[in-house]
Amino acid sequence: QVQLVESGGGLVQAGGSLRLSCAASGSIHSINAMAWYRQAPGKQRELVAAVTSYGITNYPDSVKGRFTISRDNAKNTVYLQTNSLTPEDTAVYFCNARITTIHNRVENYWGQGTQVTVSS
Repeated sequence: QVQLVESGGGLVQAGGSLRLSCAASGSIHSINAMAWYRQAPGKQRELVAAVTSYGITNYPDSVKGRFTISRDNAKNTVYLQTNSLTPEDTAVYFCNARITTIHNRVENYWGQGTQVTVSS
């Protein structure tokens, strides 16, 4: 069994920053791509950042230059540094990881989500 646990969300004023963390644990052999998604009320879940096992990153234009994804492979952890936040960034942020388990199964796993609220 694999678990992803996010932390670091909260309430911040516009222009502020937050650092989100997501730690994977359990029956992990290796972690492939890791990513952060977000979902605002009434909207579809959208990708905000992704990083491959080689460290190649990808961002949509909406967050490029403001958000930075990074990973610590030794800790099975992915981070999302969010800067220059605006009220439009308010959403529940979810961690996602494509993991090869010790049973040699490759599956996508999701965290439970962490709320980010940006006040104007």
